[in-house]
Amino acid sequence: MSTDTLTPIAPAPAPVLTSPSRARGHWLPLLVILAGTFMMVLDFFIVNIALPSMQAGLHASSGAIEWVVAGYGLTTAVFLITGARLGDRWGRVRMFTIGLALFTLSSAACGVTGSAQLLVVARLAQGASAAILGPNVLAIIGVLYDGADRARALAAYGMSMGFAAVSGQLIGGALVEANLFGLGWRMCFLINVPIGLLAVLAAPRLIPESRAPGRGGLDVLGTLLATGGLTAIVLPLVDGRAHGWPLWTWLSLAAAPLLVGAFALQQRRLAAAGKPALIPPGLFESRAFSTGLVAQMLFWCGQGSFFLVLSLYLQLGRGLSAVHAGLVFTILAVTYVGTSMQAPALTERHGRRVLAIGALVLAAGHLALLLAVSEIGDGGSIWALVPGLMLVGAGMGLVISTVPAIVMATMKPEHVGATSGVLATMQYVGSAIGVAVIGVLFYGALKHGFASAFELSVGALAVTLTAVAALTRLLPATVRS
Repeated sequence: MSTDTLTPIAPAPAPVLTSPSRARGHWLPLLVILAGTFMMVLDFFIVNIALPSMQAGLHASSGAIEWVVAGYGLTTAVFLITGARLGDRWGRVRMFTIGLALFTLSSAACGVTGSAQLLVVARLAQGASAAILGPNVLAIIGVLYDGADRARALAAYGMSMGFAAVSGQLIGGALVEANLFGLGWRMCFLINVPIGLLAVLAAPRLIPESRAPGRGGLDVLGTLLATGGLTAIVLPLVDGRAHGWPLWTWLSLAAAPLLVGAFALQQRRLAAAGKPALIPPGLFESRAFSTGLVAQMLFWCGQGSFFLVLSLYLQLGRGLSAVHAGLVFTILAVTYVGTSMQAPALTERHGRRVLAIGALVLAAGHLALLLAVSEIGDGGSIWALVPGLMLVGAGMGLVISTVPAIVMATMKPEHVGATSGVLATMQYVGSAIGVAVIGVLFYGALKHGFASAFELSVGALAVTLTAVAALTRLLPATVRS
C-alpha cells in the first residue's frame, strides 16, 4: 500500500453487519459507545484528586493507594489486544456491552468497598473491563461509519477522551468536596453506575453487530505471551519507583524482550500456517501502522505524566485546593474542545501536517509553561500559566484523534479489530511509561522545589513531542474521504 495517500476502509460487505436495521438513528450508536469511552478514560484520571480522602477513609497504606492508580492502568494495558480479538470473534457490540456491564459492576464495587484491599481488586477488575469495551469502540466506529462521517466520529471519539482526561481533576474535586449523600470520594466511582446501566441497555438496541470476516479460533498462546510481555514491561514501570527499583523489577524488564520476541515468532508461525493470529504480522508491513504505533505511544507518554505533574505542582507546590486545581485544567479544556472539533476537516485538507503542527503546538505549550514557572516559581500569579495551558490544549486537540484516524484508514476491514486493540494498548503502555520516566525526573528534582521539578518534566515532554512531529514524515501525506 502506498504511503503517499490515505484510503478509507471499504464500508459494507466486510464488516459483516448482522442486524443493520437496528441502527435507529445515524449518530445514536456513537453517543452510546462514547459514553463507555468517556467513563473508562475519566476513571484513569479522576482518582488522583480523591486519593488523600480515600487513604484517610479506608486507613490505607501508601502502597495500597498507589495500586488504586497503577492497577487500573496495568490490567487495561495487558488485556486490550485480547479484548479487540474477542470482539472480532464473538461480536464487537456484544463484547462492548459485556465490558461495559462489568465496568459498571466493578465501579459499584469500588464505591461501596470497605477496605483498601478490596478497592484494589475492584480497580483491577475495572481495568480488565475497560480493556474489553475500549478497543471495540474504535472497531465499531471503523465499520459503522465511512468517509467524512468516520472522520467526524473519530473526532468525537478524540474529544470525549480528551475532555474526560482534562475534566477528570475538576469532576473529582467537585464530587469530593460536595460530599453528596455523605459518600465523599465514593461518588467518583458511583457516578458511573446510572450512566453505565443506560448505555448497557441501549447498546444492543441501537448498534448493529459486526464481526471480522473469516474469523477463527482465539489465539490462546499468543494471548498468554502478549499478556506476559506487556505485564513484564508495565508492572515494574508502574510499581518499581515506589519500592526503590528492587531486583524483581530489573528481572521483569529483562524478561520482557524475550517474551515479546517469542510472541512475534509465534505470530509469524501462525500466519505462515494460515491460522488466525492475535496481531497479524502483515500489519507491520504498513509503514503507516508501524509509525503510527510509535507516534501513539510517544504522544500518550506525555498525557498521563503531564496531568500528574501539573496536579502535583498546583496542589502541593502552589497550595491550591482540589477544586481550584481542577479549574486550572479547564483552561486547556477550552482550547482542546475548539481544535478537536476542527481536526477532522483540517486533516481531510492537510493530512499529516495537522499531526505535525499539533505536536509542535503542544511542545510549544510545554516550553511556555517552563518559562512561566521559571519566572514565578512556587509563588506569583497563576495567570502566568494561561498562555502555555491554552497551547497545550490546542495541541492535544489536533493530535489525539488524528493518529488513530490515519492508522485506521489504512487498514483492511479484517484488520480493524486487531489495529484498534494495538492502538489502544499503545495508549495505556505509553501512559505507564510516561508516568514512570517523568516521575523519576520529577521526584529526582523535587529537592530543588516543585517549580524546578515541573520545569524539568515539561522540558522533557517538549522533546518527546518534537519527536512525534518528526515521525509524521513517515505517515501518509494526504487523506481522501
